Amino acid sequence: MGATGYGYYRGVIFLCMFVGYSLYFFNRKTFSFVMPSVMEEIELDKDDLGLIASSQTMAYAISKFISGVLSDQISARWLFSIGLFVVGGINVVFSWSSTVAAFSLLWFVNGLGQGCGWPPCGKVLRKWFEPSQFGTWWAVLSCSMNLAGSLGPIVATVLLRYYDWRTILSMSGIFCAAFSFVCLVFVKNEPKDVGLPSIQVAAKKGAKGGNSESTLSEFLLSPFLWALSLGYLVVFGVKTAATDWGQLFLIQEKGQSVLMGSSYMSALEVGGFVGSLAAGLISDRAVARQGLGTHGNPRHGMLLAMMAGMYVSMYLFRVTVTPDVPQEAPLWVQAIHPVSVLIGVSEKEIWILFLGAMFGFSSYGPIALFGVIASESAPPNFCGTSHAVVALMANVGAFLAGLPFSTIAKRHSWDTAFWVAEVTMAAATVAFFLIRNMRTRMGRIAVKTD
Repeated sequence: MGATGYGYYRGVIFLCMFVGYSLYFFNRKTFSFVMPSVMEEIELDKDDLGLIASSQTMAYAISKFISGVLSDQISARWLFSIGLFVVGGINVVFSWSSTVAAFSLLWFVNGLGQGCGWPPCGKVLRKWFEPSQFGTWWAVLSCSMNLAGSLGPIVATVLLRYYDWRTILSMSGIFCAAFSFVCLVFVKNEPKDVGLPSIQVAAKKGAKGGNSESTLSEFLLSPFLWALSLGYLVVFGVKTAATDWGQLFLIQEKGQSVLMGSSYMSALEVGGFVGSLAAGLISDRAVARQGLGTHGNPRHGMLLAMMAGMYVSMYLFRVTVTPDVPQEAPLWVQAIHPVSVLIGVSEKEIWILFLGAMFGFSSYGPIALFGVIASESAPPNFCGTSHAVVALMANVGAFLAGLPFSTIAKRHSWDTAFWVAEVTMAAATVAFFLIRNMRTRMGRIAVKTD
């Protein structure tokens, strides 16, 4: 009966969160999806579009941090559902508006609602799934973004043939708001809410050293929290730099076509999808074998391997991709020549796509792992706060990958800017190797009583 009960609730709760977060993401991007149609009706220049987009991004960063802290204080089910309702409602009101000021204000509120999505997901997953399953389900749930991001433009394009952009935003918003009530009914914060034993209590029996509730100061003074935060800052910053500027680097300094640049980005996203799932599955096996102790984390080996993969793929991307065809073909060209002949694509193009997929695989994996490790290493009463802190540092990394990174490229070259990112990535990988056995349990360690 117990196993059946867990299976039923896990299935229903996970499905609700997967569909719910897909709706979060779709309704975050609806303006981008219908932007050409909006511009046909309302005169908007690049500055207007930038203002609308930036207002949402800024609000999202603030809200995600606050929601992470709030998820430890209030019901995750209510936080997730309220955010979904707000996001849907704002899309409906957005469809009634026609001025840049109204668009910017409404998209700012949309960003505030968006921040309520992911922190409750991490909290609920940790309560419902054992440590040896946590990484896998975290990775699968994060694929809801890939699903919405890939299908969203297609769905919007098809609907625009039959409806105007205002109708599409209204329909999307109404469906999103309606589904928030489904989530409110079916999502449960933890097994105790439906009369089942807590997963954490069972997991602790096999853990080496318990995990007790801690004070905020004990949690914030944990060195591992800040080691994770700095690592996430570097990884997310380097990943953002590669996704934001890699296409320009290929076109402007490597002499590749615009099509090749966009194909590289597609390969990167495909690799990222696989990497995220692989990171969750493989690291969960390590947790199942070793258990979660107070020093060192079984997921650390996978994290190190993928961080090293980021460095290697960036180095090869910068050094081996050249505008000129070499006189004497290197070994990697000779190795993939039969494949290139078979599919009718040049060796260089295959190599660039391979490097894109390799970088995507290596960068999306650590992004998933940093969130998982931050959540599972924190005391139960600061699970959401832990993820909020490291996610905030990741946003700092994303900011540094913007203007500061492009300034280096402007004053020197894209090659120099990417070299700086490489060196930073290498230093972070070495640092994480050196701290692989540090105390990972944040806050107070429970004293075992026999």
